[in-house]
Amino acid sequence: MVIGCQQKKFKQLKMREKFTENKKLILTILGGLVLYLVSAGISFAGFRYLAKPSQIVPISPLPEPKSGFRVDLSVPKTEKCPLNGGMFTKEERKIWEQRRPLTVMIENHAEARPQSGLSRADIVYEAVAEGGITRFLAVFYCGASAEEITIGPVRSARTYFLDFASEYGDYPLYAHVGGANLPGPANALGQIGDYGWLRKGNDLNQFAISFPIFWRDYERIGHPVATEHTVYSTTDKLWEVAHKRGLDAQDSEGNRWDKNFVSWKFKEEASAEKRGQMTRIEFDFWKGYKDYTVVWEYDKEANLYRRANGGAPHKDLNNGEQLAAKVVIVQFMEEKGPIDELKHLLYKTTGKGKAIIFQDGQGLQATWTKAKRQERTKFLDTKGKEIEFNGGQIWIEILPAGGEVSF
Repeated sequence: MVIGCQQKKFKQLKMREKFTENKKLILTILGGLVLYLVSAGISFAGFRYLAKPSQIVPISPLPEPKSGFRVDLSVPKTEKCPLNGGMFTKEERKIWEQRRPLTVMIENHAEARPQSGLSRADIVYEAVAEGGITRFLAVFYCGASAEEITIGPVRSARTYFLDFASEYGDYPLYAHVGGANLPGPANALGQIGDYGWLRKGNDLNQFAISFPIFWRDYERIGHPVATEHTVYSTTDKLWEVAHKRGLDAQDSEGNRWDKNFVSWKFKEEASAEKRGQMTRIEFDFWKGYKDYTVVWEYDKEANLYRRANGGAPHKDLNNGEQLAAKVVIVQFMEEKGPIDELKHLLYKTTGKGKAIIFQDGQGLQATWTKAKRQERTKFLDTKGKEIEFNGGQIWIEILPAGGEVSF
């Protein structure tokens, strides 16, 4: 009986020890879990506060591009830019001939103004992205040779902007932040894949590149703005990505970007006494959307057009310059949409339609024609002859067919 009692006590003691060990283990696990949840919560809160809902964590901009020019701009400008006919130095030409055109999606929401870099683009396209809000496709090549240009805010891809970019070589560099991707005809991201731009590497999507090529700056214009208005990059950073991917002026297989490129025709600008008396061009993309009303004021002495947007001079934040163009083209296209729940639009970029060409203080009625996506849009006068443009920055304003222009 004594032995039985001792065995029973021994078993009870062992059970208590095992229970104590299990209890400690459970408490350890619970403590670790609580600690993990607390730390994760703090981390998440910090990320939400600092990074906001973004693919890019850093909130401060990188240092501004080095100041000053990399070439001497005081020497004669003898070299014609193949994109817009502007005149540049031989040193600038040596630089651009090593690259392919860089096209960048830049937004025009009222909170995104003033944008950076538009004054140095060779060509700028403007069209409505959705809800009456316009967006730009800025084409950089010759004008960005002398210095590194900060550009932004960079925004998402739209299918018709792909069509504009496609005029600058089979594989133009195309920089953007994501894009429309709902199944259907507005699926810009799907089309980028279909065109072979992902495989070739000319697609410069921030979602795949991120910091430090792209970064976010929430207070670049002196006050906080929404996350979608904060992505920036520079021309040199994007060209460096292209270089690493084997996409300089020619690709790794030896194919030059301009093998099939067709330049527009250019002329000498009209002398002062032959310039027209037109002083103002004004239009809305959509009626009632006055934040996006565009006015181009003609400066007869300088023979260029200065841009106002939403009732105020439209300036480049990089240098404080008011945006100006040597040629303003209003191109009327068939608009369709909204076509889905995200209010995406479509523009008929191929075929033909009406246009008005503004240069030398005059407005010339014209037509445009483009057979397929990769072809160059041509602008013809009423006799069917291709129109020659003044050399310098060109803006192409895409208005819905039937839109009104006052001039």
